[in-house]
Amino acid sequence: MSAPVLSVRALRTTFATPRGAVAAVDDVSFDLHQGEVLGLVGESGSGKSITLRSVMRLVPPPGRVTGEVIWQGRDLLTLDPPALRRVRGGEIAMIFQEPMTALNPVLPVGLQITENLQAHTGLTAAQRQRRAVELFDLVGIPGAARRLGDYPHQFSGGMRQRVMIAIALASNPRLLLADEPTTALDVTIQDQILKLILDLRRDLGMSVIFVTHDLGVVAATCDRIAVMYAGRLIETGSVAGVFARPAHAYTRGLLGSVPRAGAERAPLLSIEGTPPALADIPPGCAFAPRCALAEPACHAARPALALVGDGHHSACLRAADVLAQGGLLP
Repeated sequence: MSAPVLSVRALRTTFATPRGAVAAVDDVSFDLHQGEVLGLVGESGSGKSITLRSVMRLVPPPGRVTGEVIWQGRDLLTLDPPALRRVRGGEIAMIFQEPMTALNPVLPVGLQITENLQAHTGLTAAQRQRRAVELFDLVGIPGAARRLGDYPHQFSGGMRQRVMIAIALASNPRLLLADEPTTALDVTIQDQILKLILDLRRDLGMSVIFVTHDLGVVAATCDRIAVMYAGRLIETGSVAGVFARPAHAYTRGLLGSVPRAGAERAPLLSIEGTPPALADIPPGCAFAPRCALAEPACHAARPALALVGDGHHSACLRAADVLAQGGLLP
């Protein structure tokens, strides 16, 4: 396999609090190759969104990001501001989870698209305008030319999300960080957006990191999956491999909560308890207090990601026992 286009090593994001520094992202490392789609999954609060923001250096003080984020041979965490601005929006784009707070409320949405094109392309003003209309058509906004002059508050939540996607795709980025880009969309538009992202991946060799709660979306769009819990990666591997044979009790719990065809009367599984607060992450395996397989060693030492199969890693001392239970999804 070729060298990765993005290599994240020992990424750690901490925030100062009255109780001391707490880690929202804790020693996260992964690689992403050209044209690859990586699905980042986990419960709310597990650190998925802050991981994407840390990669883009969008964590404001009192947050502190350390580690390495190597993008095409450059460490984004050490780039000077002008160089970083050339990367953001041009080479790497991000679709934010909450478009109402990400969009500028006092600027027309058309201007927010064309300013991206002005900063990162050599298009003329007329060409930028045509490209903006084309992008609106691509993401399914009707009356595209007429709506470029509208403001964010004049759009519904789903339409604002489509505007965010159009802005992110404007300059044909080589890496797209998508933070739940289809959450506010109906299923038909969700399908269109996912197909659009996959078409761009195919045509441009674009790589994608896809944050989502929807394991069905992961199965349909992603090549590899990375499961997060309490700010840490606890399992990684190919989507087919992890879905067929999860090697961590938490991953198995997530898969067990998904309705399955042919099992209409079978009860859904659930994970007892709630994720720990960042300031109260227990020693050892953070999932141990919720895990039915936990043993004393799980509470004593934090397990590292270890190889359990071909390209399949798990941070679980009972990985062999979880693997022996087999998969839950076809």
